[in-house]
Amino acid sequence: MRIVYLHQYFVTPEMMGGSRSFEMARRLVAAGHEVHMVTSDQATESARRGWRQSVEAGIHVHWTAIPYDNSMGYGKRILAFFEFAWRAARKATTLHGDIVFATSTPLTIAIPAVYASRRCRIPMVFEVRDLWPAVPIAIGAIKNPFAILAARWLERFAYRNATRVVALAPGMRDEIVATGYPADKVSVIPNGCDLDVFSERNLASQIRERHMWLGDRRLIVFTGTFGLVNGMDYLVNLAAALDRLDPETRIAAIGTGREFQRTRTFAREKGVLDRNLFLLGQMPKIKAAAWVLAADMTLALFTGPEIVWRDAVQNKFFDSLAAGKPVVNNFPGWQSLLAKEAGAGLIVSATDIDAAAADIVRALRDSRWMEGARTAALSLARNQFDRDLLAADLICVLEDARADAI
Repeated sequence: MRIVYLHQYFVTPEMMGGSRSFEMARRLVAAGHEVHMVTSDQATESARRGWRQSVEAGIHVHWTAIPYDNSMGYGKRILAFFEFAWRAARKATTLHGDIVFATSTPLTIAIPAVYASRRCRIPMVFEVRDLWPAVPIAIGAIKNPFAILAARWLERFAYRNATRVVALAPGMRDEIVATGYPADKVSVIPNGCDLDVFSERNLASQIRERHMWLGDRRLIVFTGTFGLVNGMDYLVNLAAALDRLDPETRIAAIGTGREFQRTRTFAREKGVLDRNLFLLGQMPKIKAAAWVLAADMTLALFTGPEIVWRDAVQNKFFDSLAAGKPVVNNFPGWQSLLAKEAGAGLIVSATDIDAAAADIVRALRDSRWMEGARTAALSLARNQFDRDLLAADLICVLEDARADAI
């Protein structure tokens, strides 16, 4: 098939951000399909209206310059979403695909997907990564009643026009079916583990040798966005509690976002910045992978209403499994329960930070538990979340959608 793949935030492993679309697309290419990725160049200085093309691991990538980062205000983000939707709609129709595969967020990706599907008379498969608009409504990011109605209409518009829908967690599937979409047309294909990315085990020792503040001390790693729902105050308070219990344990936080500077300021006020909490900024996945490999365990944090974290499928969680590292979650969501039941992680209190720190220190000092958790994490990565297996599932979904349209 000639697949037109729409993802506004596509990145390669050398770039900042989640690489699900890259990993899936390159496996589609390896399976014999031709993939045309329509995406944005987020790091540009100006919104030039042209397109440039590159080939990444066999993927034909079509880039249009639309500045975007997580520190932008919500209004500017909305403008970026619709600007990309407008440009992508026109581009997608020129690529002569056999099928359109669109992945959210943002939900506005449905606009070019449906447009190209109708204009070119080809099926569309829609992938739901987050429950939009339920999540932004719940956290107050969308407050205007008209905007809420429009967002809910767009959600149902996307489903009505999709031949198949892919959800990243069972709870997401249930929410989609609750809108009236046929259950037999929804497939659950979660985020995956890129075992090849985490195969260079020697990178861990290089990280430890390079940083005097780390050495052979215990290391906890947080990777991801510094956002309102990501619990950055919790991270700082946890560092302070850990410093009291085990001053030699270190936390490395990798990422950026609108809360980054405030987190740095708060960490300085609490006396943990560059003491046991080190904010390393954003880095490409291939570099962040070395830090995860060097870790003893990783952190996955969320705050806010249940709808935000219940069906969380964070990249950091699957990267931790791929590296064979236990995951500490401070929310009882799908991924948290899965790790705990498999023996690959902990669920700690979201409100009693001293108790959370005590649970973490206890686990770090329990060599038998740590060894079992590492083994369990790798087992989940290899047997349940290997990206090769999940890509095969996606290929089946796309082929079925194409067959329905013939």
